[in-house]
Amino acid sequence: MIPQTFNYYCPGSLDEAVKLCIELGDEAKYMSGGHSLIPMMKLRFATPEHIIDISRIKGLSYIKEEDGMLKIGGLTTEYELEISDLVKAKYPILLDAAKLIADPSVRNKATIGGNLAHGDAANDHPAVMLALRATVVAYGENGSREVSIDDFFHGFYMTALEHGEILTEIKFKKVEGRTGSAYSKIERKVGDYAASGVAVNLVLDSSGTCTEAGIGLTNVNPTPMRAERSENVLRGKVITEDLIKEAAKYASEDCNPSADLRGSEEYKRSITGTLTARTIRKALERAN
Repeated sequence: MIPQTFNYYCPGSLDEAVKLCIELGDEAKYMSGGHSLIPMMKLRFATPEHIIDISRIKGLSYIKEEDGMLKIGGLTTEYELEISDLVKAKYPILLDAAKLIADPSVRNKATIGGNLAHGDAANDHPAVMLALRATVVAYGENGSREVSIDDFFHGFYMTALEHGEILTEIKFKKVEGRTGSAYSKIERKVGDYAASGVAVNLVLDSSGTCTEAGIGLTNVNPTPMRAERSENVLRGKVITEDLIKEAAKYASEDCNPSADLRGSEEYKRSITGTLTARTIRKALERAN
């Protein structure tokens, strides 16, 4: 299908974009890479009257360690995550996720900020950011504010971003010591949305005890989901195979998948448990 007619704008700065969005009202939508919004427009699931393209705003594409945090600009593309030496060396979970998103032509343009701001539980980065306990930085008419990732997703395609706000940065604690992270998903075909996906981040002390655990689930809940019971099973203990199986069991029980073309509810619960165990093992191996 073809999208309905819309007005197109390409502001050169954050302030210009925010001002324009506020003036145009609720029928205005931001677009960065466009790989979430445009397909919805083609299917007439979204029919904005005004498109504000923020992809040419300077200074919003970067990956850097600063002030004890890893900071990623909202316009950083999936391709930039793939080729980053810093990501490859210290943040493999980001590389895991980026490589599983669609195909190279999409990853060249799709942005991490757009992936999160779209608010789709089927997208890959929300679960990753839950596992990493990230913070989202939003810029609007009143300046910048920070939102914990646990408070960011409000519902189906709904986030904490207020009208006019732009997601400018994602940040989380930089890797120190024995930390391991991983992301896995099962898909019908290469580049498809996940039937289920699991993101895991583990921090171990010198004795091998898990001091922090983060586990996020993809596309098995109406909103991106933290597997809290699974995290609690691992935290404060030396991770054994029995604990991994218990955490996997809780993840499969606590998720809330819907039956669709990617599988039944029972199938999705089963693979969520399998993926949770597999991804914990992978993260643990990397931590060690």
